[in-house]
Amino acid sequence: MKEFKKRIAAALHDAVSVLWPECGLDTAQLQEMLEYPPDEAMGNLALPCFKLSRTLRSAPPAIASALADKMQECGIAEVSAAGGYLNFRFSYAYLLENVLTAVEAKKDAYGSSDVGTGKTVVLDYSSPNTSKPFHIGHLGTTVIGHSLKLLHEFCGYTCIGINHLGDWGTQNGKQIVAYRKWGDKATVEEKGCDGLVELYVKFHEEAEKDPSLNDQARAEFKKMEEHVPENIELWKWFLEISLKEYNVTYKQLGITFDYYMGESFFSDKMPAQIQIMRDKGLLKLDNGASIVDLSDYNMPPCLILKSDGTTLYPSRDIAAAVYRKNTFAFDKCIYVTSAGQNLHFAQWFKVMELMGYDWVDQLVHVPYGTVSIGGEKLATRTGNVVLLKDLFRQSIEKVYEIMNEKNPDLPNREDVAEAVGVGAIVFHYLYNSRIKDINFTLENALSFEGNTGPYAQYTYARTCSILEKAGDLDLTGDAQITAPEEAALLVVLSKFPEKVDDAVAQYEPSVITRYVIDVCTAFNRFYQNCPILTVEDQAVRASRVRLARAAGTVIRNALRLICIRTPEKI
Repeated sequence: MKEFKKRIAAALHDAVSVLWPECGLDTAQLQEMLEYPPDEAMGNLALPCFKLSRTLRSAPPAIASALADKMQECGIAEVSAAGGYLNFRFSYAYLLENVLTAVEAKKDAYGSSDVGTGKTVVLDYSSPNTSKPFHIGHLGTTVIGHSLKLLHEFCGYTCIGINHLGDWGTQNGKQIVAYRKWGDKATVEEKGCDGLVELYVKFHEEAEKDPSLNDQARAEFKKMEEHVPENIELWKWFLEISLKEYNVTYKQLGITFDYYMGESFFSDKMPAQIQIMRDKGLLKLDNGASIVDLSDYNMPPCLILKSDGTTLYPSRDIAAAVYRKNTFAFDKCIYVTSAGQNLHFAQWFKVMELMGYDWVDQLVHVPYGTVSIGGEKLATRTGNVVLLKDLFRQSIEKVYEIMNEKNPDLPNREDVAEAVGVGAIVFHYLYNSRIKDINFTLENALSFEGNTGPYAQYTYARTCSILEKAGDLDLTGDAQITAPEEAALLVVLSKFPEKVDDAVAQYEPSVITRYVIDVCTAFNRFYQNCPILTVEDQAVRASRVRLARAAGTVIRNALRLICIRTPEKI
């Protein structure tokens, strides 16, 4: 559709220049005015001539009618006027020559672009706090972040994915206190991350009765910052246990990172940034703590150092940003975190600006909504969580049961069940706008009907089945369109490059998720109404097989951009 818009805008420019030579509108301006009609029965694209009325000093219906007459022979589309709108519908020849052949030629690269060539993007995502298992609340940053990485790579950017582990802070002091008071090595080794989180929850239960435990935790973290060997040894052990569990989940999601650079990595890089703040007169003492006053910017003060001299998130984030800029020379650094951190990012972005870093506008916070269970906020400290590994396990088991019933001879059933079970959860999460809050219910996440991941994966498998059954059918002849469902499918396929652009511009994977459903709906309508392998005319049969192949290509490309695998048989 991007190319169609460009060509329509060029043809419009030619027509407008002849009819109204004094108007001065360029092709880009006309392209910007084009929009999709609310009802596709009106056409594939429309120009609301109201936008031209003042410039051309003419009534919108008169403009639409004059342009329709002038553009009848443009060869790209059928052109018609309807009131103040100029409507365009793809010609069948255009669809075949410019959409079907483009998908067939580019294959896995269809939808991609080179807009990011020569530019580097750093993405900071997932970043769980160590000693705590993945729960459903971590899914957002993980899959949104990785999808944005895949989308940017698809558009030619050099991407660097960083897992900024939350492995440095008072929570680590709490873990050390809890382990020494109530833990033992054998139990933690046996239970892994579950054992660590049990101790963490125990700490908060006991701290309600004895607040002095919080002082002990702060003291133990201070020892970490002072590199007391016993504390560092425990911290490293907790980190090792955490990563072992996280990597199981990352493998299920098909996610890898270029770097694991937790907060601890920047412990020796913070003093230099804090000194810059001092040298510029930004730091002020407030009850013993060091702050940057942001009242002139309608924000609360940004806390840089606690009264005991230990660091906080802003100190580490500033040091991390400077290190990444110096190391990777990024054009953009994207942070995918909960919308609850909006103020935090606004504060330290402003502090960096005051420090004199003129590239602070290259830092982008991509927030997402919260996840609750039964209306209650998730909190590891209270144990109110749905562990991601448990959710994946239940989903995989459900898929496996369905496959045993409907396709017991399917090879690699375990792998397919994992791909579909995990994909169901990811698709469900990424279907709505990232900023939307989610009240998570297991039943909805595991539904296999409607606009779901399994529906999309099954549709892709159906396209693969058609190709397999087609065997050595000759697909080299001229394609043709013999039914409106065929044209409608090609129109939807034409929109993929534009959807990729929109998803990148909006930092919004749901653009792709919803588009996948559009493709599947158009394909299944075509599949139901247009016999493919049973149609007698061999040329029509070959054309329809090619359409099925093109649909499969686009579904596969799109699903991969949202972290979902595409089994060829389900």
